[in-house]
Amino acid sequence: MDIKQIKRIIDLMKANELCEFEMEEEGFRIAIKRRNGNEPQVVLSHAPVPQAIAAAPVAAAATAAEKADDKKYLEIKSPIVGTFYRASSPDAEPYVVVGSEVGPETVVCIVEAMKVMNEIKAEVKGVVRKILVDNATPIQFGQVLFLVEPT
Repeated sequence: MDIKQIKRIIDLMKANELCEFEMEEEGFRIAIKRRNGNEPQVVLSHAPVPQAIAAAPVAAAATAAEKADDKKYLEIKSPIVGTFYRASSPDAEPYVVVGSEVGPETVVCIVEAMKVMNEIKAEVKGVVRKILVDNATPIQFGQVLFLVEPT
């Protein structure tokens, strides 16, 4: 799918007052969402690549224990595919750090997608306990970015 087709879909969404559009075809997925009739957010992704199975049983046991501990936290997931940034610019302070209190409207990071900087809000209330993504790294749709302890 090229940019012209995506723009055509967006124009059709605006003309028909649609808020969401999603399509999957041959391992390619696109999801477009408009918030309150504003400009759309576009999510492009390819079929997930299978990950290698861990060979060390000790590492697997540690991971299982960590995952069990992480279940008590709320997850902040990426709503789009793009590049994750913890701050608004390279020399700026990060939006949040471990221990930061967040509310539903708190901006926690920026995800750059198709040259557009998208502010990501916490959408939960609590304290940031883990940041799971390194700054300036690519992320996928639905990837967990932060773990927040509810308050």
